[in-house]
Amino acid sequence: MTSTDRNSASGPADQPGVARAPIRTFHPRRGRLSGRHVDALDRLGPAFRLPVPEDPATTAATDPNPATTDPTAAAATAPDPATAPDPVAEPVDLPALFGRRAPVVLEIGSGMGEATAAMAAADPDRDYLAAEVHTPGIANLLAMIDRRGLTNVRVADGDALVLLRLLPPASLAAIHLFFPDPWPKTRHHKRRLIQPGNVALLRDRLEPDGRLLCATDSHDYANAMRETLTADPELVNAYAGFAPRPDDRPVTKFERRALAARRPVFDLVFVRKGAGPVGGDRSGQGRIDRR
Repeated sequence: MTSTDRNSASGPADQPGVARAPIRTFHPRRGRLSGRHVDALDRLGPAFRLPVPEDPATTAATDPNPATTDPTAAAATAPDPATAPDPVAEPVDLPALFGRRAPVVLEIGSGMGEATAAMAAADPDRDYLAAEVHTPGIANLLAMIDRRGLTNVRVADGDALVLLRLLPPASLAAIHLFFPDPWPKTRHHKRRLIQPGNVALLRDRLEPDGRLLCATDSHDYANAMRETLTADPELVNAYAGFAPRPDDRPVTKFERRALAARRPVFDLVFVRKGAGPVGGDRSGQGRIDRR
């Protein structure tokens, strides 16, 4: 693991001779599972779920309340070890995972899965790999895969940054980062996913002309993302500034909340440099091919 693959933490890890622990870009959360969700994990997990190994350096350093975790809640969220696949510990073979060769879209933070399922259903020629850490969200997406008969979705259970390190370079047609945690407090900005080192990793996994699409309702984070992405020498903004809202991006609960609160939503589309020119109206007023 290189220094560009992870951010450094503050506190005891800053002491000389003490290794710095990577910083999680998400809140570890627990939630109870319904019977339908337990069934989805047990029945569909082996075929559609890709457990991602825990980064051991983050476990002790970032568990919010290790001594106060409710054992009943933990038991309610834990999948059956007899049916859960073993975590991936080697590079991911995407054609083997999906059973075909097709462009792959990585959805980082799929939440309860409604947007991922909708996009995959409308885009059957591409495969969707949804990365999520919240067990009820993983289970809900598995249930939707079953209900809608989707064959082009797989669910990666774990930290998206760890998953990215297991994916081959230039293996993704697109990466979606819709409404990530903005970490609004200044002291928490280091936890934002869009950081220079993380952007280098994201860009490396995109194929030439592959696209990174971001959306947020945080004006501060939107400007920070645009600045950081613009600074990457191998990424090009498909627009002169923020992009118009993609027609094919489903409205999520986070976007509905933003609109209800009259907060504007900011979209960004960046393209990894390739052989040809970046398509689209660079004035920011037109539409582009959104892969």
